[in-house]
Amino acid sequence: MKTESIEYRDGDTTLRGFLAFDDRKSERRPGVLVMPEAFGLGAQAKRRAEMLAGLGYVALAGDPYGDGLQLSDLQEAIKRAMALFADPSKSRARARAALDKLASLPQVDSGRLVSIGYCMGGTLSLELARDGAPLRGVVSFHGGLQTQRPAAGQIKTKILVCTGADDPFVPVAQVNALAEEMTKAKADWQIISYAGTVHSFTNPEADKVGAPGISYNKSADERSWRAMTSFFEEIFAAP
Repeated sequence: MKTESIEYRDGDTTLRGFLAFDDRKSERRPGVLVMPEAFGLGAQAKRRAEMLAGLGYVALAGDPYGDGLQLSDLQEAIKRAMALFADPSKSRARARAALDKLASLPQVDSGRLVSIGYCMGGTLSLELARDGAPLRGVVSFHGGLQTQRPAAGQIKTKILVCTGADDPFVPVAQVNALAEEMTKAKADWQIISYAGTVHSFTNPEADKVGAPGISYNKSADERSWRAMTSFFEEIFAAP
């Protein structure tokens, strides 16, 4: 497996993503964009990119803030995330820059792209779908489901949302609102809610944050990953 830091740009901002793929293969493969949580491009997103490369995909973990910034303080992460989402055009452009870079890679079949995301990255992935990005599918893991700019037309991207039933940051009202939005947009959507599960349930390091409502859940982590791989098999089997 080959992994490397890869530079791309969003306007004047230099971004540094993390690329992983099997360099023993020569054919073009589906590309998976991995958008990270509010702490920035860290070990969680990189590990997921490597796991996806092991499944045969070309995976690019995107950089939400620039210069590969990684944060350790929750309040600082929230502040950065809020600034990014203050303008939907800005947040969508930031995610689209990473997607465009992924699509341009010689190893990638640009007609077979998906975006997955964790926490903030799940929101960014959904924003790409709302914005009409050329994606076959989007997967959100414990992502925020709200938006300042709901889908205006039909969403052709298939949607999988994996959320914690007890996530205080993504309450049931927000889940229901997304279902209503996606239904109005005539999207092919599915939402899986995991019992006894709170925010950041896929991240083994989540408990170190020391905040209520943020905790790893091994069962939900493994179940949601299996749901994603099944989803990928479905969408990439289609012509």
